Amino acid sequence: MKSLFDPIQLGALELPNSIIMAPLTRMRSKQPGNIPWQLNAEYYAQRASAGLIISEATQVCQQGQGYPATPGIHSAEQTEGWKLVTNAVHQNGGRIFLQLWHVGRISHTSYQPDGASPVGPSAIKPSGGTFSADWKQVTFEIPRALETREILDVVLQFRKGAQNAKSAGFDGVEVHGANGYLLDQFLQNGSNQRTDEYGGSIQNRARLLLKVVDEAIAVWGKDRVGVRLSPYGTFNDMSDSDPVKLFSYVLNELSKRRIAYVHLIEPRSSSAGGKDGNIADAPQVAKIFRDSFSGVLISAGGYDRSDAMKVVSTGLADAVAFGRLFICNPDLPERLKKNADLNKYDRGTFYGGVEKGYTDYPRLA
Repeated sequence: MKSLFDPIQLGALELPNSIIMAPLTRMRSKQPGNIPWQLNAEYYAQRASAGLIISEATQVCQQGQGYPATPGIHSAEQTEGWKLVTNAVHQNGGRIFLQLWHVGRISHTSYQPDGASPVGPSAIKPSGGTFSADWKQVTFEIPRALETREILDVVLQFRKGAQNAKSAGFDGVEVHGANGYLLDQFLQNGSNQRTDEYGGSIQNRARLLLKVVDEAIAVWGKDRVGVRLSPYGTFNDMSDSDPVKLFSYVLNELSKRRIAYVHLIEPRSSSAGGKDGNIADAPQVAKIFRDSFSGVLISAGGYDRSDAMKVVSTGLADAVAFGRLFICNPDLPERLKKNADLNKYDRGTFYGGVEKGYTDYPRLA
């Protein structure tokens, strides 16, 4: 029987355990130019006992930014900044993948070059809002639909991000195809109403994600590339008319590519519940899609120790990604193995700020 605490082979890497640090947007790359710095290095190094750290979502171009103080991977200065992080993690015995990100329509003109409109697959305004570049709450805007000829540019931006991640010393990359950001926007027909080769059929809507994955594989090799997906997720105003058919196709295509892992977000997690937002009746995507992907499956979404141990021991997932518990417990693997008490997180310090709620949570004595 598999255990959460046993070593696991994930692509090219042998992990010491199946406890993964989920990608967590913290908005603390406050250097001009969205450059990671020493505080970020300290934060990640504290959590190096994770089987694998997946970095916070990192934009592959300026057009892809949608929140203040999130790091990029499209400039030489950003790449140098990330070297501080990877060196610190490796010096503490850890492993870290970079998550490649483009937010698409979940942006604001304040982030865009020349104050242009955010872009997306179609000119469909999502409900809700975000923070502008100066930290003010704003509503989402109507995005400009990307022209067909522009989509290759997006693919190449992801490729450059993957190349820069390699230069920065990461152990691999995760392609962010979840949570209502650009690649997910192309996947789901609630946001994609295109009539060209990137719209309509499931094969067409999956085309952009798979092109990006193929470029990441070309840079890294298949055994150092992962993909994150969020079937049934409603975050950022997402929906699809047939999520089982859509994501079964995507997962089968990813299986053919024999990538290191797929990372599925359970819709019971925040803003992605079942009918009328009821978390109790949300579908269990690890169960629905387990047979659609032949490789390592990481499951994420509100797990506690007991649930995580169960999902791994029953084979529904090979590893579990923890988010909020890793924020407040830098030594989470040790605490889970010992069944020790866990620190409580301070939600008010999740986004923005400096050390408080970031690098000041205590370890076990």
